[in-house]
Amino acid sequence: MKFQPASIHEIKRMSIGSAACLVLMIAAFFLLSLVGVGGFGWKIVLSGLVGTLIALANFAILCLTIQSAAEIEDKKQIKARFQVSYNVRLFFQAAWVVVAFLLSCFNVIAASVPLLFPTIVIYFLQSRGKLVTPQ
Repeated sequence: MKFQPASIHEIKRMSIGSAACLVLMIAAFFLLSLVGVGGFGWKIVLSGLVGTLIALANFAILCLTIQSAAEIEDKKQIKARFQVSYNVRLFFQAAWVVVAFLLSCFNVIAASVPLLFPTIVIYFLQSRGKLVTPQ
């Protein structure tokens, strides 16, 4: 399935917002390391980058699910499609957190926080009136 222009636009906005959140998170980890709370290194940056990419992939899968559900007329099939998508996306994120916990090349906190970036971006856009919500 191909992304529709509206989905591409939203994914771009989400990517820009998530990149800004990533920079802020990395800066926060750096500042915390300066005052002696935790350490800072390439693990933080790598974990944040991969976590952000997984969060953006999750958002892209959600966009594809919405697009495909728009073509279905049966409400039960729509609900089933969203449930399967939700379960797959949740498993995908949980698997990432487990991998980040088990592998020493990742920082589990820096890997987990980016999974919240799309939600943060949505709330930010909504607070600025830049997100159109259905009435």
